[in-house]
Amino acid sequence: MRIAAYVYTGWHPIAERDEAFHPGFTEWELVRECRPRFAGHRQPRVPALGEYDDRDPVEVGRRFRLAREHGVDAFVFGVFWCRGKRVFERGLDDGFLGSAEGAEAPFALMWANRMPRRVLPVRRADLPVLDLSREVPSDVDDFVEFVAMLAENYFARPNYLTVGGRSYFSIFDSSFFLRELGVDEARRAVAAAREWLRTHGHRDVHLAAIEPNEESLPRVREVGFDSVTHYVFLPDWKGPFEQDYREYAELRSTQWASFAARAGLPYMPSVAPGWDASPRGADFGESRPDRYPWSPVVTGEDPGLFRDALVRALEFRSPVAGPDDPLVLVASLNEWSEGHYLEPDERFGTGWLEAVRDARARAE
Repeated sequence: MRIAAYVYTGWHPIAERDEAFHPGFTEWELVRECRPRFAGHRQPRVPALGEYDDRDPVEVGRRFRLAREHGVDAFVFGVFWCRGKRVFERGLDDGFLGSAEGAEAPFALMWANRMPRRVLPVRRADLPVLDLSREVPSDVDDFVEFVAMLAENYFARPNYLTVGGRSYFSIFDSSFFLRELGVDEARRAVAAAREWLRTHGHRDVHLAAIEPNEESLPRVREVGFDSVTHYVFLPDWKGPFEQDYREYAELRSTQWASFAARAGLPYMPSVAPGWDASPRGADFGESRPDRYPWSPVVTGEDPGLFRDALVRALEFRSPVAGPDDPLVLVASLNEWSEGHYLEPDERFGTGWLEAVRDARARAE
């Protein structure tokens, strides 16, 4: 089993956020300014290596090198695409691929099929979590154009990550993809993209469905997906405000097999070192909304408990057989504003990365 960590490339200014917030805005402001909101709340979370611009290949390379030294095999970068429009691509293109590590470290891509928020921190509770301005419309032609762009710029690189000999590619909101296109058109889009890859001399893709809901989970196989996984699979989104890390990490590991059974596809487990999106929401005090980004908050997180969760993932075998070289996904390397990251912090130092190293040793 190989360990692949998700990477958020939103740690540099972009024109869209300059316009929506102020010139030079990044989510480091949210991370830096967050304060405890209840007894025992661990905020702010302070990066031990400092804040960084993820377009900088030196600073980015330093962090990726440290992750690889502790046993992270590969990195899965979120890619934002909406009918040819891209944002945050420089964290991948300039930062990672511009570094010495980016020339040889295995990497893959995940379609983050929604646009970034225009209001941060979120200040209103009466608006939908995913407003219309963030939706990413697509169709068969658009999906083929997207996959062609990925193939020519990324899949063709010698260090692009493969699963079963095929380029690993995942869709963050697979349920939205199916709902928007419909099952028949989604199937046609996947087939057309595969045909484009074949006729242009590229490898086929291993297409992973992330977080399909109850309605779409039984349909992903017929659409053409090859496996099922998650991004953050830790808190109960409709559960209590505070949720204990040990309890929910153990619970999630008992549910992995059911996703494979219901989808009829292999399941690749995803684990997270924590969850707390408080920096992305304004402080409402005791009247805080019972929804993202205010709720839930996972408490009691600890590198030792994360190590145990990762051991369970490394030892998991999907009841639906898949490729001989599956992945364990970790969310994530650097989602500081949602409280799940492997990068060193002032509380535990390199503890999260040491947990990866120790989990690998225990699972071997």
